[in-house]
Amino acid sequence: CRLLIIGEAMNPAEITKRERSKRVHFPRWLTPIYFALMLPLGLVVAPWGLSLLSPRYGWEAGRPGLLNLFPLALVVIGIVCIIWIIVLHYVAAPEGWDIERTPKYLLIRGPYKFSRNPSYLSLLLVLLGWMLFYGSLAILVVIVLVWGGLNYVGVPTEERDLEMRFGEDYRRYKNTVPRWFGKTRG
Repeated sequence: CRLLIIGEAMNPAEITKRERSKRVHFPRWLTPIYFALMLPLGLVVAPWGLSLLSPRYGWEAGRPGLLNLFPLALVVIGIVCIIWIIVLHYVAAPEGWDIERTPKYLLIRGPYKFSRNPSYLSLLLVLLGWMLFYGSLAILVVIVLVWGGLNYVGVPTEERDLEMRFGEDYRRYKNTVPRWFGKTRG
């Protein structure tokens, strides 16, 4: 078991007993199967189900209007970005993933050059695309709740954990890459 910090190896003895007990190992061979099931369920089926909870604005006779079709580009961009992020994590963890709050490695390439939270940003982009496609207020409510939970609870907690694990390397990354989106500042 090796810890990777921006390509630098750490001694496994540095992993505390408490950290080991929080881990659940996700075998590498299971990754494609898991995501082949979970991505369609979470990114396609769930928004469709949510859209049934409210009227579909812009739809006529059970079909989307022309303007409702353009936001599907946001869905595609978001899903492609999520797949890219999964591939980056897959490559960074050759022995498989240990499912825990703070990963053993710090990714700073790919979409992580532009956002410290590209997976959350991509999820919100997918939801925004579905919300506009379905013309659904129910999905809008979910977007607001998810963003609020992430921005005010999830991301700050995650950032504290990353700072504790990676120290100065993470602080340097945090000072050069915005939380949500933008150009590299440094």
